[in-house]
Amino acid sequence: MPQTIISLSTRGAGLYEFTGEAQAFVRNSVEEGLLTVFVRHTSCSLLIQENADPDVRRDLDQFFKRLVPPSDDPSMRWIIHTAEGPDDMPAHIKAALTQVSIGIPVSGGRLTLGTWQGLYLFEHRDRPHRREIVLHLGG
Repeated sequence: MPQTIISLSTRGAGLYEFTGEAQAFVRNSVEEGLLTVFVRHTSCSLLIQENADPDVRRDLDQFFKRLVPPSDDPSMRWIIHTAEGPDDMPAHIKAALTQVSIGIPVSGGRLTLGTWQGLYLFEHRDRPHRREIVLHLGG
């Protein structure tokens, strides 16, 4: 079963699309099957989300910042794990609320995503990171 790892460099918190990389892997591997996408980190996650209007990505990012503010926010005084700064534990919480693995059917050598759907790494840390995403095709 084909498998690869793609690496994404982030510039900080936000959504980073990698639909093209996943589609290229699928196109060169199988006609029919299931693509499993898995991110190998605990402070970022994966999303299938609209890829047409960038306002959607900005609004999602702002929503999660309001939902889980940094640990130096007065409402987050209860947080103990701050080893890597005020965005550390909030990033883990955001990852726990979303997903680290997604399954997408493949048909005709293409991802069966909807017209406006794209695959995104959702970076929850403020600083740039290098993230690894495993793509695995099952028949």
